[in-house]
Amino acid sequence: MLGKIITFLAGLLGLILLGIGVRWLVDPSGAAPLIGMEVLQGVAGNSQIGDLGAFFIVAGSFAVLGVFTRNATLLYTPAALVGVAALYRTVAGLVHGVDFASDMILGELIMCAIFLLARKQMAATPQ
Repeated sequence: MLGKIITFLAGLLGLILLGIGVRWLVDPSGAAPLIGMEVLQGVAGNSQIGDLGAFFIVAGSFAVLGVFTRNATLLYTPAALVGVAALYRTVAGLVHGVDFASDMILGELIMCAIFLLARKQMAATPQ
């Protein structure tokens, strides 16, 4: 039962990440505050929208595809993306003198764990 809940959560997180990715495409000024940002101007804004939109679309797509096709291997991608984001946020706070975003880091670590637990559960459960 717990495995089904974790897998459901992984799929739900994937849909949320997909939604944020789409929002970066159609409403960047609405997407930016979701992660503590404002839309930058010029080439910086172009990079921000492109890179963050891609991050969320890829993480969400692989999570949704992994859960709905029961391909556990696909869940490594969103786990890696959010896990490395947590690592980079930690380094940014400790090394580069920016605000330490502990709530965002914790959220990313929880998401990473959910994706990895769902992957493990799906891999252990015959289809």
